[in-house]
Amino acid sequence: MDRRTAIGLGLAAAVARPALADTLVTGDGVLPSDPKENIALWPGTPPGGEGVSLPPIRVRNHEPPFLMPHDRAIDRVGVPVMNVFRPDKPDGSAMIIAPGGGYAREMLDFEGTDIARRFNRAGITCFVLRYRLPGEGWANSADVPLQDAQRAMRLVRGNAGKYGLDEAQIGFMGFSAGGHLAASIATRFDDTVYRPVDAIDRLDARPSFSVPMYPVITLGHGTHVGSRDNLLGANASNELIDAYSCQRLVIAATPPTFIVAAADDTVVPTVPNGLAYYAALQGSRVPSEIHIFEAGGHGFGIARTVGRPTVVWPELLLRWGAAQGFFKHPV
Repeated sequence: MDRRTAIGLGLAAAVARPALADTLVTGDGVLPSDPKENIALWPGTPPGGEGVSLPPIRVRNHEPPFLMPHDRAIDRVGVPVMNVFRPDKPDGSAMIIAPGGGYAREMLDFEGTDIARRFNRAGITCFVLRYRLPGEGWANSADVPLQDAQRAMRLVRGNAGKYGLDEAQIGFMGFSAGGHLAASIATRFDDTVYRPVDAIDRLDARPSFSVPMYPVITLGHGTHVGSRDNLLGANASNELIDAYSCQRLVIAATPPTFIVAAADDTVVPTVPNGLAYYAALQGSRVPSEIHIFEAGGHGFGIARTVGRPTVVWPELLLRWGAAQGFFKHPV
């Protein structure tokens, strides 16, 4: 695969904040450290893609390069893929990772590759999901991210033998809007949101465990308005908002869940989002744990936790996962 094909499949690409619209990533946007192995989600045109013709996937810096040289984000995801990160000593567990970006972009490094490499060190095989964005012309646009998430879960489960995985130890982690996607597949894993395309689609899409990180949960009062509008449109009805607000969708079969948030998050307030979801999980007796740090803000990932109390969240997750039987190494 040549480097331009790699970009087309989503190995690296990004979009900047409006103020940085002209700050393009140098060259073709692919870093030497990017994984060479990837999995295309769909064998042909993705669901609802008839007539959709997107420009090549876009690669830009989210922050100025002198602040964070490797802070790429992506949009124009015409070919959704998973980038595969294999650990040196796999323990049989896996996580699919969905970066955030308000359903308008996806933070490739900050909430994708950085996270995968950290959990590789604990023996976890990671799949960074390049999911389609709802505002890019797809039919049934509100379900496009969930279509890709369900398909990703089925593909990883269907290829567990190839990657040395235990089918009962495959989780789904998501950040911010990606956290909404993580909660969506945790509560709507059995919803029919696309027509089956092959035998893989007969497999279970339920994650073994769920990790919403500073997640968008409600699409009503207290939501991140940009995420809601990008997913549902600017004039969504109350009925539609309720149907996509994950705290309303928790069922007893929702997988064990680990939530991380910060009390001072003013972008996605914790009380109507992460805390409301935790309350719903507890109300349905779903094994669940939440860590709310006093300070941390929004979008801290791993890179913005250095020297702060939030730096411990990966270890807390690993210890929880080991206690639950999903991971073999607690640190």
